Amino acid sequence: MRTLTMTGLATMTGLALMAAPAALAETGVTADTIVIGGMGGLTGPSAGLIIPQLNGVQAVFEEANAAGGIHGRKIVYTKQDDECLPSRGVGAVKKLIHEEKPFMIVGGGCSNAAIAQKPEVIEAKIPWVIVASTADSLTEPVNPYIFTTMSAAWMEVYGQLQLALDQGKTRIAVVWQPDAWGKARLDPMKQAFKAKGIEPVSIQEIAVEPTDTTPTVLQLQATKPDAVLLLLFPKAAVPFLRDAYKVGLQPLMVGGSPLGEIDVLAKGVGSPDSVKNLRAVTAAGYGVDDPQVAKWKGIVEKRFGDRFNVLHMYGISAGQFAVEALKQAGPEPTREKILQIMSNLTVKTDTYAGPLECKPTDHQCHKALGIFAFQDGRVTGIGVTKPTR
Repeated sequence: MRTLTMTGLATMTGLALMAAPAALAETGVTADTIVIGGMGGLTGPSAGLIIPQLNGVQAVFEEANAAGGIHGRKIVYTKQDDECLPSRGVGAVKKLIHEEKPFMIVGGGCSNAAIAQKPEVIEAKIPWVIVASTADSLTEPVNPYIFTTMSAAWMEVYGQLQLALDQGKTRIAVVWQPDAWGKARLDPMKQAFKAKGIEPVSIQEIAVEPTDTTPTVLQLQATKPDAVLLLLFPKAAVPFLRDAYKVGLQPLMVGGSPLGEIDVLAKGVGSPDSVKNLRAVTAAGYGVDDPQVAKWKGIVEKRFGDRFNVLHMYGISAGQFAVEALKQAGPEPTREKILQIMSNLTVKTDTYAGPLECKPTDHQCHKALGIFAFQDGRVTGIGVTKPTR
C-alpha cells in the first residue's frame, strides 16, 4: 500500500508540475510579462492624430507597471504602423498577431484600416479593444472578440443634432467634407434628421482642404440657419469658420470630436470671436486644462513631450479599460477569461464624461459625449449628452 501511495503521490506531483507552466502558456503571457499589441497610423498624414492616442494608452500601461504591474506582470506594449490605410492595415495586424504574439490588442485609430483588420482579428480569436476607430460596422453586430471604448460614428452625429434641438434650434443646416470619413457620417446624420421628423434647411459640401469657402458660406447664409452641424476635420473647418465669421454668419455651430480643440481652431482662424458660438461633442469628458485630468496632462507632457489634447484622453480611457479587465482576470489570465470579463465590465475612467459599460449584447461600451465650448481663453466642458437612436 505504501508503494502504491508513493507512486500515486509521484504521479500527482508530476501532473501538477506539468500543469504549472500551462497557466503561463497563454499567448503573450509569461511569468513576468503580458504583451499587448497596438496598431495605428504611426507615419503618414494621420500620424498626428493617431500617435497621441497610442501614447495615452502607453502612459496608462507605464503607470500600471510603475505600481507593480498586473498581478506582478509588467505590460509590454508593442505597436505596428498601418499608416491608417486598409492596404497596410492587414499586413500590420498580421505581423502583430503572428510575429509579436500579443495576449490582446489595444489599438486602432482609423476606421478604414480597422475594417480591413477586423477579419484577421476574428480569425486569430484575439481580444481587441478599439481605441478610436468609429465605424459602426466594427461593433455592429456584436462580435465576441471586439470591443470599443470610442463613441461610434452615429453617436456623434445624433449628439450634434440633439444638442441643436436642445438649444431650441429649428432651422438646422449641415456642412460636410466628401471623403470616406465625411460620407460615413452624412448618412447617419440624415437618419438622425428623419428620426426626429425634420428636414435640414441645407446640406453643403466643401473640400477636405479648401482655400476659399465664401461661395458655400453665402449659399448657406441665404437659407437663414439658426444652427449648422459640421462634419469636418480642422483643415476644412478653419477656412469655413474664417469665411463664416467674415460674412457675419454666426449661428450655433456644432462639430464632432475632430473639432474638440476649439482653441486651436480659433488660433487658425485668427480670432476667438470666430468660435464663440461653436460647440463640440466628443468622447472626452473634460477640457485639457480641467483639474480632473491634470495628473494625466503632466504625465503625458513629461513622458512624450506632447501637447496634451483630447486624443490622449481616448487612449487613456482605452488603457484604463484594458488594465481593469486584466486585474479582474486574476493571476492566471486567459483570452477566454478576459473576453468574459470585458463583456460585463463597467469602468469609470479618468478622461470620459461617463462610464464605459459593456454587455454581452453590446460591445459599443462608450455611451456619453462631453459638450465643449471656448470660454475664458480655454476649452471647457459645459455638459454631457447621451444620444440615442
